[in-house]
Amino acid sequence: MYRPVKRILDLLGAAVLIVITAPITFLLALALAIAHRGSPFFVQERIGFREQNFRIVKFKTMSDIPNDGFEPLPDAERLTALGRIVREASLDEIPQLINVLRGEMSFVGPRPLLVRYLPCYRGEERIRHTVRPGITGLAQVRGRNDLGWDSRLAFDVQYVRQLSASLDARILLATVKSVLTASGVRVDAHSGELRDLDVERGR
Repeated sequence: MYRPVKRILDLLGAAVLIVITAPITFLLALALAIAHRGSPFFVQERIGFREQNFRIVKFKTMSDIPNDGFEPLPDAERLTALGRIVREASLDEIPQLINVLRGEMSFVGPRPLLVRYLPCYRGEERIRHTVRPGITGLAQVRGRNDLGWDSRLAFDVQYVRQLSASLDARILLATVKSVLTASGVRVDAHSGELRDLDVERGR
């Protein structure tokens, strides 16, 4: 019974927040466009609800400048000074309100992952796609960058199994606390980021 209500709450919440955040969205987009000398947005194909592809939108925090061999630099080296600030404040997620409004995402749910990861899931891990992916999720408030892939995906399964209004409320409150304290946010060169899931699982 909660799932239809959840979608209505997502729709109303996204509409209200898009209006409220419009000034900061405009200023950030302008600043990032100037800093990166191009589009302020990062758009990428992800796997979403019922394993349908969609284009996630985020504020761009990295430069596209290649190394001397014309290969992309590591993420830590591509992160710009402004991009670091935007990430530390989790402001790069604001454009995903559009994804929520379109029905492609929810405020709370498993984070949408890369399309190429689809063959990498084991056992019941694919049930993460039976709900809309979220801007935040259980895995994000239980460890974020400190979790390995097995733990992250296990939390996604747990979320789907225990989906409820109270669980979403607890996750949202924990997310607000995490953002305000920058808890679990790592943006430096030694962030210990995970290897890609397909590399981790040998796909």
